[in-house]
Amino acid sequence: MGGGEICRLNCEVEQMIVTVEEMKNYLRIDFEDDDSLLENFITAGEKQCMDILRTDDENDLADCPNGKIAVMFTVAYLYEHREEADHHAMDLTLRALLFGSRKEGF
Repeated sequence: MGGGEICRLNCEVEQMIVTVEEMKNYLRIDFEDDDSLLENFITAGEKQCMDILRTDDENDLADCPNGKIAVMFTVAYLYEHREEADHHAMDLTLRALLFGSRKEGF
């Protein structure tokens, strides 16, 4: 780069399908202590739902009619069952929620 040219990076900021504030409202949490935990659960929930949908494209999850509620269910389940989560039962519920949008294969 020469002279007065400015190098600009084109960074894409990932948007979560569900925000921490939405989850706090859904779970009736009025403190900030668990914000980073919720953020991690949202990321994990999105990934789990994408796996159930058999997609790597976050837009497929966002476009899915039950995508947001599936992520919210997952986050709520993980938050409320931190000590004894039954992931098999959670996955069965997610499959039922997302079945209509699920791809045949990756």
